This record gives sequence, C-alpha cells and structure tokens, in this order.
Amino acid sequence: MEDFYVIRILFFTALAFIFTVLWTPLLTHFLYKYKIGKQIRDDGSTPFFTKLHAHKSGTPTMGGLLIWVTVLIFSLAFFYLAKFLPWEIFKQLNFLSQAQTLLPLGCLVASALVGLADDYLDVRKMGYKKRGIKFSHKLLIYIFIALVGAWWFYSKLVWSVIHIPFIGFVELNLWYIPFFIFVVVGTAFSVNQTDGLDGLAGGTLLSAFASYAVIAFATGKYDLATFCGVITGALLAFLWFNINPARFIMGDTGSISLGVTLALIALYTNTAFILPFLGLVFVIEALSTIIQILSKKLRNGKKVFLSAPIHHHLEAKGWAEPKIVMRFWLLSGVSSVIGLIIFLLDKTL
Repeated sequence: MEDFYVIRILFFTALAFIFTVLWTPLLTHFLYKYKIGKQIRDDGSTPFFTKLHAHKSGTPTMGGLLIWVTVLIFSLAFFYLAKFLPWEIFKQLNFLSQAQTLLPLGCLVASALVGLADDYLDVRKMGYKKRGIKFSHKLLIYIFIALVGAWWFYSKLVWSVIHIPFIGFVELNLWYIPFFIFVVVGTAFSVNQTDGLDGLAGGTLLSAFASYAVIAFATGKYDLATFCGVITGALLAFLWFNINPARFIMGDTGSISLGVTLALIALYTNTAFILPFLGLVFVIEALSTIIQILSKKLRNGKKVFLSAPIHHHLEAKGWAEPKIVMRFWLLSGVSSVIGLIIFLLDKTL
C-alpha cells in the first residue's frame, strides 16, 4: 500500500506543476492589465533597498495566488470527486481529511486572504501610511489564526506534547498553546522576511516542503504528505516564472500563508525542532532583521547590516542578486538534508 501512496504523492506533485503552469497566463494577464504592481518605498528610510530595487517598481505582486489557489482547487476537487462519483480511484486520490489536512488548508487560505488584502492595499497606496495593513494589526490577525490552530490541536486532537530529537516527548499541558502560536507566527514572519529577491522565498520553501513530504510519509501521514506534494508542484511552477528577472513576485498572500502552513505541518508531524534545519535560511533572515531593529533602538540608530534582511546587506556589498539566491538555495538544500538525517536518526534510535 505504501507504494501507492508514493505514486500518489509524485502524481499530485507533477499534476500540480502542470496545472499551475497552464493557468499562470490567466493570472499574469490579470495582474498586468490592472497594474497590480509592487510599490518600492522612496521615503529615505531604506536607501540601499530603494537604490537596488527601484527598477522593480511596478512588477506585479500577488504571485502567491498561483500556489494557494492551486492547492485549494486540488483539495476540493478531489474531495468532491470522491464524494459524488462511484469510482474507487477517486476515494483513493482524495487527500482532504479532518485528521491531517483540513486545518492546514483552512489556515493556508485564511492567512493568504489577509495577505492578499494587504498586497492590494499596498499596490493601491491605501491603508496605514498608504502601505496596506498596519504591521501590528496583521500580527494580531495571524496570532488569532494561530490561536484557532492551537485550540484545534489542544481541544480537538488532545495534543499537548512536543518531541525533542534524541531526548523524547515533553508534556507542556496549557503551555503548548503559546508554544504553538510562537512557532506559527515566528515561521510566518521568517518566510515573509525571506521574500525579497527573485526566486529566493520560492526556492527555499520548495526544499522545506519537499522535505516535509518525506517526513509526513515516514510518520504515516499520507494525506499530509500528498498535501505537501501539491504545494511542492505549485512552487516549482511558480519558480518557473519567478526566477530572475521575475515575471511577478510572491507577495504577502504567498509568503505569509506558506509560512503559516509550513509551521502547521511541522506541528502535525511533531517536528517543530527539526523545522529550524529545514528552514535555516528563514531563521538567518529573521534574525538579521531582529538584530538590525534592536541595534538601531539600543545603539542610537547604529546598524549592524548595511540593509536588512541579510540578503539586502549582501546586495549592498556588491553581490549579484542571482548569486545570493542560488547560494541561499544551496544552503537551504544542504540544511534540509541535515534536518532529514536528524529526523531519520532520531526515528530509528
């Protein structure tokens, strides 16, 4: 039976790639027709960023729609095909289940819609300081989404235990809820910080979700592994158009929603402590931003980096954008392999 699930994961990965590539022209036509382009700040607060990215002003955003809309269509389509058609094959292909994928799908869509609204308001120069939804308000919304997920885990799944590699299980009781929120919101923030260069977020997310497809499969969560496969296939198609020079960029509707979903999958597989390895680039990017902010606040405006996150610092140092992206992809791939090794060793010992 495991052979069938391997085939199912690979089938959905390939099918998601083909489907996403085929409907990309519809999205790009819409984005270009209605001039839904990224606005590059020019208020003097980020001089290096503005100078390096001025030429990207007007590049269509909301490219993350390609990914989460594809995942939503596949999840619902095969669920209803299994429900209304008599053929057994559709029941076997359905991967939308309450136990494994309903919550990740719901949180993916909910957070994506918030990001979509933020992207739209930013493009139209509306909202807080004409830049979309205020950061503190977005943070509260994502904390609420994470709280819903924490409640689901704690109350519906009766889940309050974390697993630490080579140590074992630790009971957190009610402390599991703030732990859950921290992992979800922290991962969403980290992925969002990584989305700053053509192909950077897409490539690093690709290795993370592909790795989690392996982990979900190894833990017997075959529906979740297939869900990861669909995301991986859609990400591959997105990257086809997002590599430098990007046809469009991911936007908050993609980066934050995929960050939330990645965290949920880590929590579903009880591998939150493996996540920093699979998402090492995200950790580095987030830490560079936090260090920069704290340095400016505590050292009278003095900065550690020329620009933050760190990929902008490297740009300011003279690194070409494709070089930064490719090297971060390599780092992400190697760290994902290390994460998988730790997971498999812990599982076998």
